[in-house]
Amino acid sequence: MSLAEPVASALRDAGLDPLYVEDLVRATLEEDLAGGTDVTTEATIPPQQWVQATLTAREAGIVAGIPVMEAAFVAVGEGVRCERRVADGSWVEPGTPVLSVSGPGREVLLAERTALNLGSHLSGIATATSYWAEALKGTRAVVRDTRKTTPLLRPLEKYAVRVGGGENHRSSLSEAALIKDNHVAAAGGITAAFQAVRRNAPDLPVEVEVDDVRGAVEAVEAGAELVLLDNFPVEEVRQAVMAVQGRARLEVSGGLTLDDARAYAETGVDYLSVGALTHSVTALDLGLDILGTENSGGGEYDSHALMGQRRNGARMEEVETTENPVIG
Repeated sequence: MSLAEPVASALRDAGLDPLYVEDLVRATLEEDLAGGTDVTTEATIPPQQWVQATLTAREAGIVAGIPVMEAAFVAVGEGVRCERRVADGSWVEPGTPVLSVSGPGREVLLAERTALNLGSHLSGIATATSYWAEALKGTRAVVRDTRKTTPLLRPLEKYAVRVGGGENHRSSLSEAALIKDNHVAAAGGITAAFQAVRRNAPDLPVEVEVDDVRGAVEAVEAGAELVLLDNFPVEEVRQAVMAVQGRARLEVSGGLTLDDARAYAETGVDYLSVGALTHSVTALDLGLDILGTENSGGGEYDSHALMGQRRNGARMEEVETTENPVIG
């Protein structure tokens, strides 16, 4: 493993695969360099100049993805050190320090945009989720995400939902069955579709999407453990809750907003499924500022070699890049 163990451990504690995160960070850094060099940084920062910088919240919200941001910084070279100033899931105000970073200036700035892009995006998801969780407080309903995620970022985005106080829907097509309208049409009806899925996957949970109360009752009588009420108005959701009578869990999805979230939750449903948590969220503004510089006698840095690899072409080596204890 190339990421230092404290960073890898923090990722594992967050339910994230360190190898997945490292590969993602590598690909993002490679995208930023595009086979060339950081021409601006190499012109303005001498090879032996070290910097001390702080990654700070520039607006209020829930911060998420600190171990991921740290992974971006430590991936560029063995000289970069990070200190976590808050834990994932913390509410931060503008000006709150999130992560202290020190090391070769060229390496720190190479990782800056990758770290900020990922951290801002994940913090935006966590913040949005927290508003939904707050709106549902005191009811039985829980906000959940969907598979409407950014390609290749699903594990991170679903993690951010958890940080914000939400729950995850299925993470893949193989994790659980969700019978939707096209499956029903192809199979010849709700009952036929459910029976076909149950025969094919007897041990998996099966959820059925319906578009009216009659369909909800049919799904429950067929044996569905979970019924998705798609684009139901609030009053029709109440009717479905009464008709199902607790025989299955009920989930509402489609066109939900924070303004009507409470009304839906108070009908007695179990879940509100919100695609907007991941597919159209606004990033939380984070920024990195250099606070000081000093000269060091380290080896010359070459951004074309990428991610802090020295001129000998070696792969990133495992190093203890985080000196402080893991927080959160």
